[in-house]
Amino acid sequence: MTTIREARQTGRASLRQSPTPALDARLLLEHALGRDHAYLIAHDDEALTAEALAEYERALARAAAGEPIPYLTGHAPFMGLDFLVSSNVLIPRPETEQLVEMAIEWAEGRGAIRIVDVGTGSGCIAVSLARTLPAAHLLAVDISAAALAVAAANVARHVPGRVQLVRGDLLTAIGPGLDLITANLPYVAGPEWPTLPIGVKSYEPALALDGGADGLDLIRALLPQAAARLRPEGLALLEIGWQQGQAVTELAQAAFPAAEVSVQQDFAGHDRIVVIKLAG
Repeated sequence: MTTIREARQTGRASLRQSPTPALDARLLLEHALGRDHAYLIAHDDEALTAEALAEYERALARAAAGEPIPYLTGHAPFMGLDFLVSSNVLIPRPETEQLVEMAIEWAEGRGAIRIVDVGTGSGCIAVSLARTLPAAHLLAVDISAAALAVAAANVARHVPGRVQLVRGDLLTAIGPGLDLITANLPYVAGPEWPTLPIGVKSYEPALALDGGADGLDLIRALLPQAAARLRPEGLALLEIGWQQGQAVTELAQAAFPAAEVSVQQDFAGHDRIVVIKLAG
């Protein structure tokens, strides 16, 4: 019989090509057993059932082939919360937490403002904002019905009744009078596809990644829509690719000629968020 300790050792060896083999193996084993980390530590001599071992070994094989761990477990962390995910949505990234933190810093104390998250995917941005801004009115938009189903599950899980989900193409289904727009839209450029990790290009939804030839198709379409809907003292925060700061700044300045447009770098020093601030 295989014990929990032995299963973890086997998992680390199977996933040795991963930058985090021990963590990945632990997450898969927790999922197969339906137990948490503390249980694994306290019961490391416990034998796995045949069913749990088979499930764990299948997951290890899929992970070794490049399938992302969050898709295998159905869970991903973001802003201290546990989000449900599937292959219909992009896996929440730590870099996107910076956008949420900037949105919260601006929105706190502004009361019942209207916030729209465009291309919401799993709903991680909208849900995180709703958790922190109890008076705000949140809308979350996505063109994918499958993605909205995942977002709905996360809303029900963390902030029931707080986020209105809308199926639509960018902001076409949303009226004017918005105070804050957040967007983490597809921004991968065509030439970048061959360079993406296999776990991204082979498993994550192209609909959530593909930004067209230059990576800016969706951002280019969003900006004039945002300009027609944002209030005179509103704010827009757009996550971008690390080489897109200058190009998106120019697009934003054309759509918002009176706005203050800046680029916020991430913790690695790369351009990451374009900030469009209206002065009223």
